[in-house]
Amino acid sequence: MITMKNIIREGNPILRQRANKVEFPLSPEDKKLAQDMMEFLENSQNEEIAEKYGLRAGVGLAAPQLAVSKRMTAVLVPGTTEEQDPLFKHVLINPTILSESVQMVALGEGEGCLSVDREVPGYVPRHNRIKLRWYDLDGNEHQARLNGYEAIVVQHELDHLNGVLFYDHINKNNPFVIPKDMLILE
Repeated sequence: MITMKNIIREGNPILRQRANKVEFPLSPEDKKLAQDMMEFLENSQNEEIAEKYGLRAGVGLAAPQLAVSKRMTAVLVPGTTEEQDPLFKHVLINPTILSESVQMVALGEGEGCLSVDREVPGYVPRHNRIKLRWYDLDGNEHQARLNGYEAIVVQHELDHLNGVLFYDHINKNNPFVIPKDMLILE
């Protein structure tokens, strides 16, 4: 079971490297890693389990955050109510953004990261809509159009695969500047 002690923190050079493409068929180790990453997200979103193991809640976890330089990430965006199915729940292997909107968006409360143990205030501009392609554990290709929060989460995770951390996007001179036409999600 992945816990917070398995997640590397900012300052580790692996977080700043471009991750390597994953080859198919997946090795048993890669399949286990993918399943373990999704299990971490499920556990982190379960208040009882999270408290028991000291897990910070997460909606995404990328292999580089576990010191594995591979283009693989798990995303679990919960539904808006407890009974609702997740809005987006997938392990993404070799994900690629095929297209993105001109319209930008940022979370009003800013972004956080399991690899960053401090608050970094400021807006993180992201594309409001993206078209995503990825492969599942069996090598099947998938595509989805995402917008708003789901698009933000996926872009944050894809940044991890490219050696980018969320605060790299924050305007250094004015962290709360709102570029023209950017939406703020509260």
